[in-house]
Amino acid sequence: MKFPLALGLAATATAFAQSATPPTPPPHDFVITNATVMTVTHGTIEHGSVWVHDGKIAGYGATVNAPSDVVKIDATGKYLTPGIVDPHSHSALSNDVNEMTSPVTPSMMMIDAFDNRDKALYQALAGGVTTELLLHGSANVIGGQAVVIKNKFGLSRDQMLFPDAPRSIKFASGENPKRVYGGRGQLPSTRMGNFEVMRQSFEDAKAYMAKWDEYNAKVAKGDKDVTPPAKDLKLEALADVLRGKLYVQIHCYRADEFLTEEAIAKEYGFKIRAFHHALEMYKVADQIAPTGTAIATFADWWGYKDEAWDAIPWNAAMSEKAGIRVALKSDSNDHIRRLNQEAGKMIRYGGVSEEDALKMITLNPAWIIGVDDKVGSIDTGKDADLVLWNMDPLSTYARAEKVYIDGDLFFDDSLPGFGTTHFSGAMHEAHGFGGEDGANVDDEGGN
Repeated sequence: MKFPLALGLAATATAFAQSATPPTPPPHDFVITNATVMTVTHGTIEHGSVWVHDGKIAGYGATVNAPSDVVKIDATGKYLTPGIVDPHSHSALSNDVNEMTSPVTPSMMMIDAFDNRDKALYQALAGGVTTELLLHGSANVIGGQAVVIKNKFGLSRDQMLFPDAPRSIKFASGENPKRVYGGRGQLPSTRMGNFEVMRQSFEDAKAYMAKWDEYNAKVAKGDKDVTPPAKDLKLEALADVLRGKLYVQIHCYRADEFLTEEAIAKEYGFKIRAFHHALEMYKVADQIAPTGTAIATFADWWGYKDEAWDAIPWNAAMSEKAGIRVALKSDSNDHIRRLNQEAGKMIRYGGVSEEDALKMITLNPAWIIGVDDKVGSIDTGKDADLVLWNMDPLSTYARAEKVYIDGDLFFDDSLPGFGTTHFSGAMHEAHGFGGEDGANVDDEGGN
């Protein structure tokens, strides 16, 4: 249930009221100078500069060729990184994360549940998160379609959508679907049932596509009397999976199920973009790496359910060394504030380099979402999504001081109040599911 507006205003007025006085708009052309610039793709530049022009990165390096009269922001002693990208979030979706009336709901659109005033977005922004993939929950074998946002907190819902981001859909295997539906005496109640539901769904989609192919062929031959098949939103979405128009993001923990999922994908001719959670990937990383499927995993969560008992904190590093593209994710309104610290753990667990650790929360998750050509690194021509930190962002003590998205300043901790630059009014409280897979794991198919 959404938080009632009147109650929400009253309950949050003290804790989350925000000054309505907007700051001076930032310049469209400026240079951040004297920072330690962590580009992710071109190493770290001491005393470096980044030139931002009309929302894009126009140059970076020890010096840049910006006009002499451009505004300069002195960042002496600070660190500058790309904005953090979270490839697995349920923030700002209120209680509407799971449509648990059927194990197959591919036509559910998460944008229809998106609340752009949710305080979880602000918390993520203050942690340096500039892009999020907001996913359906894991109650269903085939869940709904995700929404990709830029965390421009304070702007309208549509202004927060990531322009031209590819479509993604959430699948889930393992404990969650069989628990949710098996508890009701429905299919699926076992792992076999999960995969039977998936296979039958794709068989239905193939039959649906064949009907439309037959209809379109008759129309092409000039048949004006042919009647089109009935539109089915579920099968339309599944057909788009088979056509390669949707990125498939799969909630999956166990080593054996990664292999089964890949076998099904091969059988029906689609690609898996990423396994999410993927805590046992280290067991079969050599077999999954050739498929090109990435993983979005936790740094060191383990033991919270049967499927998580074999988790180890070296999973990310071992999988990366085996050739898998690895991202770290939040799946939590709490962890999303500290993804930089999660990346820092990778240096401790497995000896990952600082650049590769940072890549796990920037460029690699951007690839999983399909927006790595626009964000995830400091490169000329990319969106100016940047975070200025008070110290090395992989330190436990690091804080995001300023967060820019498309060259516009959306968070500044030097401002009074909460440091937001575009938000006014009262933030909404997520409640219930809390925007977190695990909040009601027994009831809702979380984590």
